[in-house]
Amino acid sequence: MRVPLSWLREYVDLPAGATGRDVAAKLVDAGLEVETVEQLGGGLKGPLVVGQVLTIEELEGFRKPIRFCTVDVGQANGTGEPQEIVCGARNFSVGDKVVVVLPGAVLPGDFAIAARETYGRTSHGMICSGDELGMGDDGTHGIIVLPPEHEVGTDAIELLELVDEVLDIDITPDRGYCMSLRGVAREAATAYGLPLRDPALLDVPQPNSYGYPVKVDDPAGCDRFTARTVTGLDPDARSPIWLTRRLQKAGMRPISLAVDITNYVMLELGQPLHAYDRSRIDGAIGVRRAEQGEKFTTLDGVKRTLDSEDLVITDNSGPIGLAGVMGGANTEIADSVTDPETGAVTGTTAVVIEAAHFDSVSISRTARRLKLSSEASKRFERGVDPLAAAAAAQRTVDLLVLLAGGTAEAGVTEFLAPGAPRTIAMRADHPDRVAGMDYGRETVVRRLQEVGCDVYGQDELVITVPSWRPDLAAPNDLAEEVIRLEGYGNLPSTLPQVPSGRGLTPRQQLHRRAGRALAGAGYVEALSYPFIGEQVFDQLQLPAHDAARQVVKLVNPISDEEPALRTTLLPGLLGALRRNDSRGSHDLALFETGSVFLAGAQPGVAVRLPVDRRPTDEEIATLDAALPAQPRYAAVVLAGAREQAGWWGKGRPADWADAVQAARALAVEAGAELVVRQGQYGPWHPGRCAELVVTLDGVEQVIGHAGELHPRVVKALGLPARTSAMELDLDRLAAAGGEALQAPRISSFPVATQDVALIVDASVPASDVEAALRKGAGELLESLRLFDVFTGEQVGEGKKSLAYALRFRAADRTLTAEESTAARDAAVALAGERTGAVLRGA
Repeated sequence: MRVPLSWLREYVDLPAGATGRDVAAKLVDAGLEVETVEQLGGGLKGPLVVGQVLTIEELEGFRKPIRFCTVDVGQANGTGEPQEIVCGARNFSVGDKVVVVLPGAVLPGDFAIAARETYGRTSHGMICSGDELGMGDDGTHGIIVLPPEHEVGTDAIELLELVDEVLDIDITPDRGYCMSLRGVAREAATAYGLPLRDPALLDVPQPNSYGYPVKVDDPAGCDRFTARTVTGLDPDARSPIWLTRRLQKAGMRPISLAVDITNYVMLELGQPLHAYDRSRIDGAIGVRRAEQGEKFTTLDGVKRTLDSEDLVITDNSGPIGLAGVMGGANTEIADSVTDPETGAVTGTTAVVIEAAHFDSVSISRTARRLKLSSEASKRFERGVDPLAAAAAAQRTVDLLVLLAGGTAEAGVTEFLAPGAPRTIAMRADHPDRVAGMDYGRETVVRRLQEVGCDVYGQDELVITVPSWRPDLAAPNDLAEEVIRLEGYGNLPSTLPQVPSGRGLTPRQQLHRRAGRALAGAGYVEALSYPFIGEQVFDQLQLPAHDAARQVVKLVNPISDEEPALRTTLLPGLLGALRRNDSRGSHDLALFETGSVFLAGAQPGVAVRLPVDRRPTDEEIATLDAALPAQPRYAAVVLAGAREQAGWWGKGRPADWADAVQAARALAVEAGAELVVRQGQYGPWHPGRCAELVVTLDGVEQVIGHAGELHPRVVKALGLPARTSAMELDLDRLAAAGGEALQAPRISSFPVATQDVALIVDASVPASDVEAALRKGAGELLESLRLFDVFTGEQVGEGKKSLAYALRFRAADRTLTAEESTAARDAAVALAGERTGAVLRGA
C-alpha cells in the first residue's frame, strides 16, 4: 500500500516538521511494516511552468516525426517572448496547455536542461511527459496535456504536486483495514496521539424503495449490497490533476473519470466499488453463485470458465461482474468518442454504483483459482469494513456530481443480511499475563478504545469489536493490540526455561554432525525452497518410470511454475550454484540436508480433524498415514577449484572424487560401512558415477549416487563445466550404522606395511578388487588404500594395474614378517579368485 504523506495529512494533523521517515518510524513502532519511504521530486529544480502551444512546424527529412514548436510561457523566461522548442511527441495540438521545462532547470535523475542544437534548430527547453517528471504512467505515453483553465506561466511543480513523500507499506493479512488511507491514518493518529478526521463520517441518505432493484440470492456470500445511481454525466469530463496525481502516487494508473473516482474512494476508504454503465444493464442486479462451467468475459477481455463456488453479479442477460474480483466487459464504462463532423461527444452518461461486502474466503478462492488478483480482491481477501459500503457509495456519488456534472437520483438501494456486532469476553489482566508485565486495566481499556472497540465491565471485560477489524476474534488478539500499541520494545526479555532430561534425538544428532562434517570439509550450507517444477526431471534426464517423478502437488502453490514438493535436493542446490556462478563466484562447494517428499503407490486422503476436542490416537494415525514419506537426504554440489592455486602449489579443480569423499565423510559420522562402486543413474555421467551402497538387514541397498554430472544435464541447467554432485538418503545411512559411534581402538604395536600391484581387466571396478582384498586379508588388516592406477604397454592391452598399500597390525603383539606376508597372500589369492587379478611381475 503506497501512502502519499500529503494525502495522509488530510486526515491527521501530523506535526509540521514530521518527515516521511519520522512517520514511518512511528508506524513501525505500531506494528506496520514500512518497507521504503520514496522521495518524489528529489533533485527537481525549476523553472517548470504551464505553457500554451502557439505554432507547430513539421520538420522533414528525419527518420522519425519531429516538430518545431513555439510555446507561450508568459514571463517565466524573463522576456515574455514565445519559447522555441523541438519535440518528437504528437499527442498535442496548437492551443493545448502543456508543461514546459526551461533552461537552467534540473529534472529527476540529475538531468540538467540547457539550450541545445538538435535537428537543425535550437531547442530552448523541453515539453515534458509524465515519465520525464517521475509522475508515472498516465495511460497516454506522451506529452502531458493540461486542462485549458490553467494559466500560462503557472508553476507546474506545485500544480502537479511533484514534490512529496510516499510510504510503501507491506500490509500483512491480518491488517487489511490498512489497505486504505483511512486505516493508515487511524494508525498514525493513534501513534501520535492525535484525533482522526474519519473520511467515512458522511451524511448518507436512508435506503428507500425506489432505488435501483437488487436481488441477493446468497446472503452468506454477500451480506451487504448498496446501489446508487447518478445520471447526466458529462462524457467528456476529465479527472482533475489532484485526483490523477493521488492515484499515480498510490501506484494506480488513471483511466477515466468514473473509474478514477471509484479507485480513489477505494484507496481512501478501503471499500472496493464498481461503476456499471446503466444503459448496458438489462433489468435488476442480482448476486448469486455461478453455474458450473458458466462462461464470463472480464474487463481484461479474457473469457473465463466459472466454478459453482464463484460469486457473480448478474442482470437478465447473465453475469455482468465477478463479485469482488473484476467487472464484466459487457457493462464497462464507455470511452468518450468525439464525432469528427459535428464535434459531439458521446459516452457513458449514467452509472449505477455498486458498493458491496463479500465473503473473504469465497473471493480468495475465486481469485486464486482464476489467477486473477485485483486491487479489489486483495482487499476483500484481507477483510473490508462492511459498514463502509454506504459511505463509500455516497462519497463516489458526491465526486461524480462535483467533477462530472452528474445528478444523484434519490433512490437508495441497500440490502442487509441479519447480523450483530461481534463481542469478546476477556479478563482485564489478560494482556498482562500474555506480555509478562503489568499494564493495568486503565491502559488496557484506553488502548482498546483507540483501536475502535467499545469496552464494558471491570475485572471481566466485554469488548465489542469494530466492524473494520475482522481479525480480532479472541482474547489473545485483543492482548496483541494492547501490546503493540504500548510498544514491543517495552516487553521484558525472558529466556525460556529448558526442561531437564531432554535432548536431541539420534536423528537430530546425526543431522547436526553431518552438517558440521561437510562444513568442516569446506562446503557452504545452502537452504532452498522445498518446491520444484516437474520439468526439472527432464533436465536431470531421469527415466520416465523413475520413482522421483512421482510427486506430491500442492493445491495452492506459491508459484505455478513450482507446484510440487521436492523428491530430490539437487534442483535447489544446482539452482543456488548457478546463481552464484553467474554473479562471479566460480569456485563453489555447497551442501544441503533436508527432507524430501515421496508419494506412495496409493496416495492417502487426509481426514479433517475435529477442532472441538483433542483428536484420538486413531485419527492422528490415519492423518499420518495419509502423509507422504519424508526421509532426510544430504546432497553436495561442486564446481570450479577445490584447492586454490598459490605460492604453496598449483591447486586442483573439483571433480567426481570430491563428491564421493563427501559421502564417505557422512558415512563416518553415521558409523556406517559405505560401499562405493561403479554405477549409472539419471543426471550423472555414466563413466564417472559412483553407486553408494549400505547393508541393511543383510541386504545391500543403494542409498545414493555421486560423481560428475552428465554434460547434457550441465547444459540444460546452465551449470559450469564438470560440475559434480552427490546425494544420499541420510536416514538409511543412519540405519546402517550402529546405535552409537564406536571410538577406534589404537594399538601400541608397530604396523607392518605390504604393497601389492595387481593386473586386472580394464572393465573390473577397483571397488570389487578392494572388497576382495579386504575380505581375504582378514582381521589383521588395519587399512587399505589405492595409491596408483596404471595403463600401458607394460601391463597389456585392455588391462590396468592397481597398486594398493595394505597396513597390518595386531592389537596384542608385534606381527612377524611371516604373518603379514601370509595375510597379504591370502588377500591376493581371494582377489584373483573373484576378479581375475594377477600380481604384476609374477
